[in-house]
Amino acid sequence: MLNYRPEGRIIYDKNLKNSVISSSALQEAMIRGSILEARALLCDSEHNLHVDLGCMRGLIPRDECAIGIKDGSVRDIAIISRVNKPVCFKVLEIENGANGLPFAVLSRRLAQEECADEYISKLKCGDVIDAVVTHLEAFGAFCDIGCGISALLPIDGISVSRIPHPAARLSVNNDIKAVVKNIDDDGRVTLSTKELFGTWSENAAMFSVGETVPGIVRSVESYGIFVELTPNLAGLAEITEGIEEGQHCSVFIKNIIPEKMKVKLIIVDSFSASYSGAVIKYFFSGNHMDSFEYSPPNCVKKIESVFTP
Repeated sequence: MLNYRPEGRIIYDKNLKNSVISSSALQEAMIRGSILEARALLCDSEHNLHVDLGCMRGLIPRDECAIGIKDGSVRDIAIISRVNKPVCFKVLEIENGANGLPFAVLSRRLAQEECADEYISKLKCGDVIDAVVTHLEAFGAFCDIGCGISALLPIDGISVSRIPHPAARLSVNNDIKAVVKNIDDDGRVTLSTKELFGTWSENAAMFSVGETVPGIVRSVESYGIFVELTPNLAGLAEITEGIEEGQHCSVFIKNIIPEKMKVKLIIVDSFSASYSGAVIKYFFSGNHMDSFEYSPPNCVKKIESVFTP
């Protein structure tokens, strides 16, 4: 749904641009109740957002800046952090200012409420949706799933391969696909992405015994070293001195054992580097999944995600 996409993803839409090209076009958008987007230029001392509409100035009063601002359940940092970024809104009215120039009174809250009612409330566990990463914490990534409404992507849902921090896989403003993992009684959405990155067998099929391939050291244990080959596949390498977590390496594939879900590796070389690891590949392209079984059919250990309402 175009109008309910994450903020910043409809600002360059041709129809939206036409809606803010003139005062009359903006008036028509107000009558239609359209959700528009523009860049916030300023947050004043009273925490009202000032918006560049092109044809005139726009103002989002503090209480209209987001759901929860008025009742205090959302802090004002949610307003301040929008400066110099696109914000969605609906036009409430067009007035003449003290200087005689017209300005538009806008509401981001109303846009969010419509998005919540018409889109987010209709999501089901297992739905695959678009999201944009907005903030990273040690425990996960916060993502905009529509009109600035946030959902949490926990670190253990980012990939099967363990990572030390979401920043190892994601960056702010990344466009991602995600699965709706849970919706609580208050409508808060929890996401997951690991189900989209393929099963063990799909990932293992990209490699062959005897190849030497790139990897990233994810964990150094007493019994071996876990090396990530793809976001959803890691192998175990033999102990080698001087290896540290986070290092890049080249590894020789010694064996691939589907029934034990194991890839045995030998580290050829390890080094520090600033470039990213394996390119993320989406294996699933549908709009909904009821379940996901990561483990191979002949494997004793079963790893599965089941999405229930």
